[in-house]
Amino acid sequence: MSAKRVTLVEVGPRDGIQAEPKILTTQEKVDFITRIIDAGLTRIEVASFVNPKRVPQMADAEAVLSQLPRDGRASYIGLILNMKGFERARAAKVDEVGYAVVASDTFAQKNQGMTSEETVKAWQEVGAQAKKEGFKTSVTVGAAFGCPFEGEVNPDRVVAMVRACAEVDPDEVALADTIGCADPRRVTELVKRVKDAVPHTKLRVHLHNTRNTGLANAYAAVEAGVDFLDASTGGIGGCPFAPRATGNIPMEDLIYMLNRMGVETGVDINKVMANAEWVEEHLGKPIPAMLGKAGVFPDVARRAA
Repeated sequence: MSAKRVTLVEVGPRDGIQAEPKILTTQEKVDFITRIIDAGLTRIEVASFVNPKRVPQMADAEAVLSQLPRDGRASYIGLILNMKGFERARAAKVDEVGYAVVASDTFAQKNQGMTSEETVKAWQEVGAQAKKEGFKTSVTVGAAFGCPFEGEVNPDRVVAMVRACAEVDPDEVALADTIGCADPRRVTELVKRVKDAVPHTKLRVHLHNTRNTGLANAYAAVEAGVDFLDASTGGIGGCPFAPRATGNIPMEDLIYMLNRMGVETGVDINKVMANAEWVEEHLGKPIPAMLGKAGVFPDVARRAA
């Protein structure tokens, strides 16, 4: 096994709720994030600074950031798509700036109104400015494993984009399976190629469970030696601009698998399960996660206690 410890990034408060028809109140979002911190997660995507008309679920990003605890237990990530988003994120005092580029032109146009190459150039400008101002930065290559409009995405294209994005020295590069079409072999191969291309940059993987391959792909990513894995409490989420998108990897299901594998996460699985129940209640709909239905196997429960 390549990794004995993996840092998990909670994306529920951003990617998890951004496409939900029920919009949580600002206080509910703050409560959700506070519960996530209490479970031991130290990096959290708390909001995206995007056009509120296109993503109304994120309209109160500044209000959410203003009410979050600032006791150093967690680092707050704000997702941005352009310089205006960075300016908003900076004013809201995020700890980390996350930027998204897209590996296919059609999806890039629908998501950001520009070509794939233009998303990279925009990142280079914003990323350089964010680094200059002392922010921790990460850039995510969306649709890295496939596009809902163009189909297969050439890994050579993804690697070339990663190299271009790395020119401004981000702290981290992420590969996103935005529509949940990846398989373990492709994850292993692309992770290896990206690690070879940017060996001094931390690597993160953002996987969706649209076709029920999310956990298998997460296993492959861990075996390939990634530094960070994204997941959302309860498995909620999906891109509002990707047709038929469903949720992220459920955080509790992922922790269960990692615990059984002997990979440390530092997260309290029982608190995450309780948070998933909270999410289900506040969204008013069933969540995709399985662990809450089956329960934690005794050995794992004792290890997590």
